[in-house]
Amino acid sequence: MDRLKALGRVLPRVVVAVAAGALLGFAFEPHDHPWLTIVAVPLLLAALDGISMKAGFLVGAGFGIAYYAVLVPWLSIIGGDAAIALAVLEGLFYAVFGLFATQVLKLKLWMVWIPALWVATEFATASVPFGGFPWGRLAWAFSDASLGKLAAYVGIPGLSFVVAFVGVLVYAVLRRAGGLRLRAVALVAGLAIVFGSSLIHLSIQGDGKTVKAAMVQGNVPGKGLEFLGRARTVTKNHMNATLDLEKRVQAGTEMKPDLVIWPENSTDIDPYKDDETRADIEEAVRAVGVPILVGAVTEGPGPNERQTTGIVWDPVTGPGQRYAKRHPVPFGEYIPFRNQLLPYIKRLEMIGAQTVPGVGPGVMPINGVTYGDVICFELAYDNVIQDVVKGGAQVLIVQTNNATYGGTGQPEQQFAITRMRAIETGRTVLIASTSGISGVIRPDGTVEHKSGQFVSDVYVATVPVRDGHTLATTLGSWPEWILTGLGLVGLVLGLIARRRRRGDDPEPPPAPDSTRTREKVPA
Repeated sequence: MDRLKALGRVLPRVVVAVAAGALLGFAFEPHDHPWLTIVAVPLLLAALDGISMKAGFLVGAGFGIAYYAVLVPWLSIIGGDAAIALAVLEGLFYAVFGLFATQVLKLKLWMVWIPALWVATEFATASVPFGGFPWGRLAWAFSDASLGKLAAYVGIPGLSFVVAFVGVLVYAVLRRAGGLRLRAVALVAGLAIVFGSSLIHLSIQGDGKTVKAAMVQGNVPGKGLEFLGRARTVTKNHMNATLDLEKRVQAGTEMKPDLVIWPENSTDIDPYKDDETRADIEEAVRAVGVPILVGAVTEGPGPNERQTTGIVWDPVTGPGQRYAKRHPVPFGEYIPFRNQLLPYIKRLEMIGAQTVPGVGPGVMPINGVTYGDVICFELAYDNVIQDVVKGGAQVLIVQTNNATYGGTGQPEQQFAITRMRAIETGRTVLIASTSGISGVIRPDGTVEHKSGQFVSDVYVATVPVRDGHTLATTLGSWPEWILTGLGLVGLVLGLIARRRRRGDDPEPPPAPDSTRTREKVPA
C-alpha cells in the first residue's frame, strides 16, 4: 500500500517531466523553437525538486526518453525498435541526472551546480557507449538565435551551460526560494544573457584571401534504403553534374572553381580497384581541370573491412591525400559485437563489411589552402573539429550522405549543427551531400546557400580563407572538462549533504516491548 501511495505521488511529476522532454525535442530542427529550452528545463527542475533519489531517477528517465523520442524519430527509417532503443538508452543518462539533481537542488549554489551537471550529462551521452551520440546537446538548438553567437567564445559545451543556466534562472524566479533579492538577481542575469548576446557581432571577413569551391549534389535514384543498390548511378550522377558545371564555366556563366567537392558515398565502389568507377572520376577531373575531393568507400585495411574516405583526386597526379572517417556510426556503418548479434538480428546483414575508423584528422593542404575534411555524423564530435582546426584548417568541408533520412528532419538537424560549428570555429563550412542538404555557411553562421533535398544542385562559392582562432578554438576542450568537473563536484557535495542530513536526524524512540508482562489490575 505504501509503495502504491509513493507511486501515486511521483506519477504526476513523471507526467510533467515527459511533457518537458517532448517540449525540449521541439526546440530543435525541423521544428526550430529554441525558446522552448527555457520552458523545458524549469519544468524538469520543478518535477525533480523535493523528491527522493529513486523518484528522481524515474522522473529523469521519463524526461530523457520523451526528449529523444521527439528529437530523433528519423531513426525509425532503420526500424521502430531502433528508435525506441536509442530513446531508452539516452533517456537513462537523464535518469542519472534526475537521480543526483534531487540532491543538488538542495545546495546553496544549486544554480551553478545544476547547469554544470547538465553539461556533465551531455559529456557522458557524447562519450559512451560506442563513442557516444552527441546529437541532443542544448547548444544545437541555437544556430539561428542570437544566443548561439556565444559558441564563438565558450564553445558548444559552454553554450549548453549558458542555455541550461538561463533555464535555471527562470526556475529560480518561479521557485520563490532564497528571497526576493535572489529572484531579482536571477531575473536580471537571465535578461542580461539573452539580450546581451544579441549585441554580439561576429566578423566574417578574413585577411582578404579567398578561394572558389564548387559543391556538387548529384542526387540519388531512390529514397530511404533504396539507393544502396545503385552505387554506379550515384557516381555517374555526380560525374554528369560536374561535366555540366564545366560546360557553364566554358560558356562564361559560372566561375571556375579551385576545388570541386563531391559528397560522402559519391562512390560506394572502391575507385582504386574498380576500373569503371576510376574512369568516371578521372573523366570529371580532366574536364574541370582542378582537384576533386571524392567521397569514396574503399576496401580494407583487413578482410571484410572498409573505410569511408575523402580522396583528393588531382587532374595530373590522380588520387593523393586521403582521409578516413574517424567516427563511423555504430549499427549503421559497423556492428559492435558483430559475431554475437548477427545470428539473432538478420537485418544487420544489410550493413555489409565492417567500417574501420581512420587515424588522424582530415587536414588537407590543396593548392595553397588548408581544408579540414569532416564526414557526416562525426561533425557532432568536438574532438574531430578541434583537431582539424588545430591542424591549420582555414576552411571546413563536410562530406555527407543523408539519403537514408531524407525528408525525416535529420538533414535539417545536421545542417543546424554545421551552422553552430561555423560560429564556434569562425570558419566557412562547405557542405556537399548526395541528396541534400548541401550548402555554404559563412563564419558567423549565416547561410549563403542551402540546397533542396532529392534534387541535383551545383553551387560555386567564393569564400574567405581564415587563419585566426576564436576564443572557443583557443580554449579547446578545457571548458567542457571544467564544467563537467564542476558538475561532478556538485554531485558529490549533494551526496555529502544528504548523508549529513540523515546523520542529523534524531533516532526514533524505541518501540514499546510487547513481551513485557503487564501489571495485573485487581478486580
